[in-house]
Amino acid sequence: MSALVLALTAGAVIGLALGALGGGGGVLAAPALIHLLGFTPAAAATAGLVIVTVTTVSALPAHARDGHVVWRTGALFAAAGVVPAFLAGAAAARLPDPVLTTAFALVAAVAALRMLRPRGTRPASGVRAGRAAGAGAGLGAVTGLLGVGGGFLAVPTLVGALGLRMRQAVGTSLLVVTVNSLAALAARAGSGADLRWELTGPFAAAAVLGAWDGRRLAARISGDALRKTFALVLLAVAALMLADAFR
Repeated sequence: MSALVLALTAGAVIGLALGALGGGGGVLAAPALIHLLGFTPAAAATAGLVIVTVTTVSALPAHARDGHVVWRTGALFAAAGVVPAFLAGAAAARLPDPVLTTAFALVAAVAALRMLRPRGTRPASGVRAGRAAGAGAGLGAVTGLLGVGGGFLAVPTLVGALGLRMRQAVGTSLLVVTVNSLAALAARAGSGADLRWELTGPFAAAAVLGAWDGRRLAARISGDALRKTFALVLLAVAALMLADAFR
């Protein structure tokens, strides 16, 4: 199978995840770019952020029109994570790859388990600014350390800690992921990574189209089914990352 076909296929799958689940794209993009398309880890991290940013920016307006973006909570959550993401990104450069990979897998597994046993939700209007900002800062630090957009952690945090309904969390997480990804890309500007635009471009385009299909899929199935699907995806990714760390 040609590299272009692999890029289009992987992009469509990742877009579907972002559109339906509000996250998981960055976590899935990097392994696909490395193992399927031969990117270096550094180039895959930057290219993955480009792909996720383009996809979330294109998917966000449709979720907003459906009333699934809680703007105040999302803005506080995202803004609070920008500085911690930069600081954690600087610290990540001093840690060995196996440590980062293991931390990534453990955080993904914990998030998945939280999604399988969610706390009771409350109306989004009851979310306090301090709690949203505190959770956003913590998420920014984790995502900065691990080099992903953060949707795979934003969704369970928005549901479990901030009390949003699943579809609200999916839509609002797209705002959070967009801001986190732009901040991470700004930090990586001038890194000199070879993004191989002949593959990154089609990958991103397929992800955008997949995200539209993902949004329609999300409208047809229950929030509980979305939550369980998201958790199972996270557990699978965690297992793969642990296998890579101890290979």
